[in-house]
Amino acid sequence: MSSQLQQYRYNMVEQQIRPWDVLNDRVLETLEQIPRDQFVPEKYTNLAYADTAIPLNETQRMMHPIIEGRILQLLDIQPEDNILEIGTGSGYLSACLAQLGCHVDSVEIDEELARGATQKLAALGYDNVDIRCADGLDMSDPKKKYNVIVLTGSVSEIPEAFKKALAINGRLFVITGSAPAMQAHLISRTAEKKWDDQCVFEYVLPPLVNGEKKPEFKF
Repeated sequence: MSSQLQQYRYNMVEQQIRPWDVLNDRVLETLEQIPRDQFVPEKYTNLAYADTAIPLNETQRMMHPIIEGRILQLLDIQPEDNILEIGTGSGYLSACLAQLGCHVDSVEIDEELARGATQKLAALGYDNVDIRCADGLDMSDPKKKYNVIVLTGSVSEIPEAFKKALAINGRLFVITGSAPAMQAHLISRTAEKKWDDQCVFEYVLPPLVNGEKKPEFKF
Protein backbone atom coordinates (compact mmCIF):
# COMPACT_ATOMS: atom_id res chain seq x y z
CA MET A 1 0.00 0.00 0.00
CA SER A 2 1.37 3.40 -0.93
CA SER A 3 2.28 5.89 1.78
CA GLN A 4 -0.26 8.27 0.25
CA LEU A 5 -3.10 5.76 0.72
CA GLN A 6 -1.91 5.12 4.29
CA GLN A 7 -2.13 8.85 4.94
CA TYR A 8 -5.63 8.97 3.45
CA ARG A 9 -6.67 6.11 5.74
CA TYR A 10 -5.26 7.89 8.79
CA ASN A 11 -7.04 11.08 7.76
CA MET A 12 -10.33 9.18 7.32
CA VAL A 13 -10.16 7.98 10.91
CA GLU A 14 -8.91 11.20 12.49
CA GLN A 15 -10.78 13.80 10.43
CA GLN A 16 -14.05 12.02 9.56
CA ILE A 17 -14.80 9.17 11.93
CA ARG A 18 -13.40 10.28 15.29
CA PRO A 19 -15.09 13.74 15.10
CA TRP A 20 -18.42 11.95 14.64
CA ASP A 21 -18.09 10.67 18.23
CA VAL A 22 -16.66 7.29 17.27
CA LEU A 23 -14.21 6.93 20.15
CA ASN A 24 -14.04 3.17 20.76
CA ASP A 25 -10.35 2.29 20.55
CA ARG A 26 -10.90 -1.20 19.08
CA VAL A 27 -13.13 0.23 16.36
CA LEU A 28 -10.68 3.01 15.48
CA GLU A 29 -7.76 0.57 15.40
CA THR A 30 -9.73 -1.75 13.09
CA LEU A 31 -10.57 1.08 10.71
CA GLU A 32 -6.92 2.18 10.71
CA GLN A 33 -5.68 -1.33 9.93
CA ILE A 34 -8.03 -2.56 7.19
CA PRO A 35 -7.16 -1.34 3.66
CA ARG A 36 -10.50 0.03 2.45
CA ASP A 37 -8.92 0.70 -0.96
CA GLN A 38 -8.74 -3.08 -1.51
CA PHE A 39 -12.54 -3.33 -1.38
CA VAL A 40 -13.67 -0.51 -3.66
CA PRO A 41 -14.02 -0.88 -7.45
CA GLU A 42 -10.63 -0.17 -9.03
CA LYS A 43 -11.78 3.03 -10.74
CA TYR A 44 -12.67 4.49 -7.34
CA THR A 45 -9.42 3.68 -5.51
CA ASN A 46 -8.64 7.37 -5.12
CA LEU A 47 -12.00 7.82 -3.31
CA ALA A 48 -11.61 4.84 -0.96
CA TYR A 49 -11.08 7.05 2.09
CA ALA A 50 -13.28 9.99 1.09
CA ASP A 51 -16.49 10.98 2.85
CA THR A 52 -18.68 9.58 0.10
CA ALA A 53 -20.85 6.57 -0.74
CA ILE A 54 -18.93 4.69 -3.46
CA PRO A 55 -21.02 2.88 -6.09
CA LEU A 56 -20.52 -0.90 -6.32
CA ASN A 57 -22.95 -1.45 -9.20
CA GLU A 58 -26.06 0.20 -10.64
CA THR A 59 -28.08 -0.10 -7.43
CA GLN A 60 -25.68 -0.75 -4.52
CA ARG A 61 -23.07 1.42 -2.89
CA MET A 62 -20.75 1.42 0.10
CA MET A 63 -21.80 3.41 3.14
CA HIS A 64 -19.96 6.57 4.14
CA PRO A 65 -16.98 5.70 6.38
CA ILE A 66 -18.48 7.71 9.25
CA ILE A 67 -21.60 5.51 9.19
CA GLU A 68 -19.54 2.32 9.12
CA GLY A 69 -17.59 3.57 12.14
CA ARG A 70 -20.75 4.56 13.98
CA ILE A 71 -22.38 1.16 13.33
CA LEU A 72 -19.32 -0.74 14.60
CA GLN A 73 -19.23 1.35 17.78
CA LEU A 74 -22.97 0.98 18.45
CA LEU A 75 -22.83 -2.81 18.07
CA ASP A 76 -20.08 -3.05 20.72
CA ILE A 77 -18.68 -6.21 19.13
CA GLN A 78 -16.79 -8.55 21.45
CA PRO A 79 -14.09 -11.08 20.42
CA GLU A 80 -16.41 -14.03 21.14
CA ASP A 81 -19.40 -12.67 19.17
CA ASN A 82 -20.99 -14.54 16.27
CA ILE A 83 -22.26 -12.09 13.67
CA LEU A 84 -24.82 -12.12 10.85
CA GLU A 85 -24.46 -9.54 8.08
CA ILE A 86 -27.25 -9.07 5.54
CA GLY A 87 -25.80 -7.50 2.41
CA THR A 88 -22.09 -8.25 2.02
CA GLY A 89 -21.57 -5.60 -0.64
CA SER A 90 -17.87 -4.90 -1.09
CA GLY A 91 -16.85 -7.05 1.88
CA TYR A 92 -15.25 -4.13 3.71
CA LEU A 93 -17.69 -4.05 6.62
CA SER A 94 -17.48 -7.87 6.72
CA ALA A 95 -13.73 -7.53 7.29
CA CYS A 96 -14.27 -5.01 10.09
CA LEU A 97 -16.85 -7.28 11.74
CA ALA A 98 -14.55 -10.29 11.38
CA GLN A 99 -11.62 -8.47 12.95
CA LEU A 100 -13.70 -7.35 15.92
CA GLY A 101 -15.72 -10.55 16.45
CA CYS A 102 -15.35 -14.33 16.34
CA HIS A 103 -17.17 -15.35 13.16
CA VAL A 104 -19.26 -13.68 10.44
CA ASP A 105 -22.01 -15.25 8.34
CA SER A 106 -22.68 -12.84 5.50
CA VAL A 107 -25.46 -13.09 2.92
CA GLU A 108 -25.34 -11.28 -0.44
CA ILE A 109 -28.05 -11.55 -3.08
CA ASP A 110 -25.83 -10.35 -5.94
CA GLU A 111 -23.67 -13.22 -7.21
CA GLU A 112 -20.93 -10.99 -8.61
CA LEU A 113 -20.59 -8.99 -5.38
CA ALA A 114 -20.58 -12.17 -3.29
CA ARG A 115 -17.83 -13.67 -5.43
CA GLY A 116 -15.74 -10.48 -5.38
CA ALA A 117 -16.04 -10.04 -1.62
CA THR A 118 -15.10 -13.69 -1.03
CA GLN A 119 -11.93 -13.26 -3.11
CA LYS A 120 -10.93 -9.99 -1.42
CA LEU A 121 -11.43 -11.32 2.09
CA ALA A 122 -9.50 -14.51 1.30
CA ALA A 123 -6.64 -12.50 -0.20
CA LEU A 124 -6.36 -10.52 3.04
CA GLY A 125 -6.43 -13.68 5.19
CA TYR A 126 -9.92 -13.47 6.70
CA ASP A 127 -10.81 -17.11 7.29
CA ASN A 128 -13.63 -16.39 9.78
CA VAL A 129 -16.14 -15.06 7.22
CA ASP A 130 -18.58 -17.30 5.35
CA ILE A 131 -20.37 -15.60 2.45
CA ARG A 132 -23.52 -17.12 0.99
CA CYS A 133 -25.28 -15.95 -2.16
CA ALA A 134 -28.99 -15.75 -1.30
CA ASP A 135 -31.78 -13.35 -0.33
CA GLY A 136 -30.79 -12.44 3.20
CA LEU A 137 -34.29 -11.23 4.01
CA ASP A 138 -35.71 -14.70 3.39
CA MET A 139 -35.26 -15.79 6.98
CA SER A 140 -38.65 -17.02 8.08
CA ASP A 141 -37.43 -19.58 10.63
CA PRO A 142 -33.98 -18.75 12.02
CA LYS A 143 -32.22 -21.82 13.44
CA LYS A 144 -29.06 -20.10 14.63
CA LYS A 145 -28.75 -17.36 17.25
CA TYR A 146 -26.37 -14.43 16.79
CA ASN A 147 -24.80 -11.95 19.17
CA VAL A 148 -24.76 -9.28 16.46
CA ILE A 149 -26.87 -8.76 13.34
CA VAL A 150 -26.40 -5.89 10.89
CA LEU A 151 -28.43 -5.02 7.80
CA THR A 152 -26.36 -2.95 5.38
CA GLY A 153 -29.34 -1.70 3.38
CA SER A 154 -32.60 -0.20 4.56
CA VAL A 155 -35.92 -2.00 4.97
CA SER A 156 -39.40 -0.52 5.19
CA GLU A 157 -39.94 -2.13 8.59
CA ILE A 158 -37.94 -4.29 10.98
CA PRO A 159 -38.32 -8.01 10.11
CA GLU A 160 -39.35 -9.96 13.21
CA ALA A 161 -37.17 -12.90 12.14
CA PHE A 162 -34.00 -10.94 12.88
CA LYS A 163 -35.18 -9.97 16.34
CA LYS A 164 -35.87 -13.65 17.04
CA ALA A 165 -32.43 -14.60 15.70
CA LEU A 166 -30.71 -12.51 18.37
CA ALA A 167 -29.19 -14.29 21.34
CA ILE A 168 -30.01 -12.86 24.76
CA ASN A 169 -28.07 -9.56 25.03
CA GLY A 170 -27.61 -9.62 21.24
CA ARG A 171 -27.70 -6.40 19.20
CA LEU A 172 -29.33 -5.68 15.85
CA PHE A 173 -28.58 -2.64 13.67
CA VAL A 174 -31.12 -1.74 11.00
CA ILE A 175 -32.27 1.36 9.13
CA THR A 176 -35.98 1.63 8.40
CA GLY A 177 -38.39 3.92 6.61
CA SER A 178 -38.50 5.69 3.28
CA ALA A 179 -36.37 8.58 2.04
CA PRO A 180 -36.02 11.29 3.17
CA ALA A 181 -37.17 10.16 6.63
CA MET A 182 -35.17 7.10 7.69
CA GLN A 183 -34.23 6.03 11.20
CA ALA A 184 -31.31 3.92 12.37
CA HIS A 185 -32.30 1.48 15.13
CA LEU A 186 -30.20 -0.37 17.66
CA ILE A 187 -32.29 -3.24 18.99
CA SER A 188 -31.11 -5.26 21.99
CA ARG A 189 -32.67 -8.52 23.12
CA THR A 190 -32.92 -8.23 26.88
CA ALA A 191 -34.91 -11.41 27.59
CA GLU A 192 -36.55 -14.30 25.77
CA LYS A 193 -39.54 -12.19 24.80
CA LYS A 194 -38.26 -8.67 25.39
CA TRP A 195 -36.40 -6.27 23.09
CA ASP A 196 -35.20 -2.71 23.59
CA ASP A 197 -35.44 -0.48 20.48
CA GLN A 198 -33.40 2.75 20.36
CA CYS A 199 -33.53 5.22 17.46
CA VAL A 200 -29.91 6.31 17.29
CA PHE A 201 -29.64 8.65 14.29
CA GLU A 202 -31.16 9.55 10.93
CA TYR A 203 -29.52 8.42 7.69
CA VAL A 204 -30.83 7.73 4.21
CA LEU A 205 -29.63 4.33 2.97
CA PRO A 206 -30.62 2.57 -0.28
CA PRO A 207 -32.92 -0.40 0.35
CA LEU A 208 -31.83 -4.00 0.39
CA VAL A 209 -33.16 -5.97 -2.56
CA ASN A 210 -36.72 -6.95 -1.52
CA GLY A 211 -36.42 -4.62 1.48
CA GLU A 212 -39.08 -2.18 0.33
CA LYS A 213 -42.68 -2.70 1.29
CA LYS A 214 -44.73 -4.10 -1.56
CA PRO A 215 -47.39 -1.64 -2.80
CA GLU A 216 -50.92 -2.57 -1.87
CA PHE A 217 -53.21 -3.33 -4.78
CA LYS A 218 -56.42 -1.37 -4.83
CA PHE A 219 -59.42 -2.41 -6.84
